Amino acid sequence: MSLAPARFMLRHAVDFALPPRCPGCGAIVRDEHSFCLECWRGLTFLGEPCCARCGLPFEYGGEDGAECGRCLADPPPFDRMRAAVAYGELARKVALKLKYGGRPGVALTLARFMARHVDGGEGSALLVPVPLHRWRIWRRGYNQSALIASALAKRTGLEAELDLLRRVKRTPMLRGLGRRERALAVRGAFAVRDERKAAIAGRTIVLVDDVFTSGATAGACARALKKAGAARVDVQCWARVVLEDSG
Repeated sequence: MSLAPARFMLRHAVDFALPPRCPGCGAIVRDEHSFCLECWRGLTFLGEPCCARCGLPFEYGGEDGAECGRCLADPPPFDRMRAAVAYGELARKVALKLKYGGRPGVALTLARFMARHVDGGEGSALLVPVPLHRWRIWRRGYNQSALIASALAKRTGLEAELDLLRRVKRTPMLRGLGRRERALAVRGAFAVRDERKAAIAGRTIVLVDDVFTSGATAGACARALKKAGAARVDVQCWARVVLEDSG
C-alpha cells in the first residue's frame, strides 16, 4: 500500500474514534478547527471597513487609510491592529478554553481565523507573542499567545520569536480597570534583551495576543519593541472589544 492511501485510512479511523468537535460547544463537526453552524452564527467576524490603525469597525465605508476619532486624537504606539472576531460571549468562551482550560489545540483554531489578517511584509515580518511573567507561566504551564504565534507561523510561513520580548515586571489583573489605570499598570513592564535587539532592528513585528481590550498591553509592548529598533509594530488578535464604553 502506498503512503497516501495509508494516511487517508488512518485519518478516517482517527475521525471515527475521535471526531472533530466544535471549539465553541463541542458538537461534532466535519473538519478540525471548524465551528458548528449555530456557533458560527454567534461570532461577529471583523474586516473592512474599519479604522486603518486600530481596526475598530466602521458602520460604512470611507477613504482608504481613514482612522477613528480616538486614534486621530491619541495615536496608539502600534501601527496597525486587526482581530478575527468581535469580543462576545462565544469568542470569550473559546479564548478561555485556551487560556485556562488546558486546551492548547485551540490555538490552531484561533490561528486559522487570524491568519487572513496578517500582513507578512512579503515574508519579512516577525511574529512575537505578548509575554507572560515567569510566575504566571509557572502556574499556567504555557503562554497562550506563544501557542497562537507558533500556529500562525505554520499557517503563514513567517518566523516566530517566542522569547524575544520579555515581561520584566509583574502586573496586576487588568480586568475591571479603566483605560488610564490599565496603561499605568503595564508601563515599563516589557523589554527586549540587548543581545536580541539586532534580530528586530528595522523589521516589522507582528505582535500576537488572544484578546484586545483597551490596547494598554499592546501599546506597552509596541513601545518596548520600537525602543529596541523595530521599524513597525502590527498587532494581531483573536478577538477585539468594539464597544466604546468597554474601558
